[in-house]
Amino acid sequence: MINLTASAADKLGGIMDQKGLKESHALRVFVKGGGCGGMQYGMTFDTAHEGDEVYEQHGLRVVVDPTSLFYIDGANIDYVDNLMGGGFHIENPNAVSSCGCGSSFRTSKNHTGEEMPENCGHH
Repeated sequence: MINLTASAADKLGGIMDQKGLKESHALRVFVKGGGCGGMQYGMTFDTAHEGDEVYEQHGLRVVVDPTSLFYIDGANIDYVDNLMGGGFHIENPNAVSSCGCGSSFRTSKNHTGEEMPENCGHH
């Protein structure tokens, strides 16, 4: 399960309201290959697909595909607004290393159980 803080849900809900998507769409959280750590986080507004994990937190529906869930199960998504600007922060307990970009990470094994290479230069 992906955990949204109240501030992340409020910010995302506001964006969805502005775009007229809150009733028809959910927040899709996903992982894709790439970045200096080997994997990158992604978020978009989408509808649920067959096989997705679907749940609701703080009035916001969240969907995650099974492969992405393997890599980010238990992750926390927060929204932080400070003097340097606002942004979403993902804390992933499955990441064994992350890179300075903040959106790239590496796990010890992939979803098939194979060891992941250490290709991130920012430990």
